[in-house]
Amino acid sequence: MWLVVGLGNPGDEYVATRHNAGFMLVERAARAWGVELRGRLFKSRTALARRGGEEVLLVEPKTFMNRSGSAVRAALDGKGAGPERLIAVYDDLDIPLGEIRVRKSGRPGTHKGMISIAGEVRSDEFPRIRIGIGPLPPGRDAADFVLEPFRRAERADLERGLEQAAEALEMVLDGGIERAMTRFNRRVAAVSQT
Repeated sequence: MWLVVGLGNPGDEYVATRHNAGFMLVERAARAWGVELRGRLFKSRTALARRGGEEVLLVEPKTFMNRSGSAVRAALDGKGAGPERLIAVYDDLDIPLGEIRVRKSGRPGTHKGMISIAGEVRSDEFPRIRIGIGPLPPGRDAADFVLEPFRRAERADLERGLEQAAEALEMVLDGGIERAMTRFNRRVAAVSQT
């Protein structure tokens, strides 16, 4: 079993905000797989899907971003899964809007949702898909910026990023994380070589 956890904040006022990109991807996956997110199991809205012969639990923590780890820990414990069966999907200010990055593991950086998860599960050895929402405009406070809705002019780029994230998720679930990294992380490699 895999757990796919999208990070975001609950409540109507946050639905279309940048910080809810992870929720957006989980909701897209639920529609694609014909399941409905509901309830408050594991402090989250969840949906159980079948992909081939494997179960995938889609998870939207309802604990608010900075406390996402308690919901993730509850879901892992409830399903008897280790952190290596977790895929975290979340927004990233350091990645341009319309782009994504895929990683096998790694430190949580400054993302408070990821800090919470890594602390609660006592590991950072799990895959993640980062959805670009950047760059942060000059002079703007990051905490305020991530809680703003996407502007109309940004929606096409957001859609492109979510499409890529959905494709990357399918690859990771099919055991192709290296393929996903090669495909979606190319720009990072190109920039670091110059």
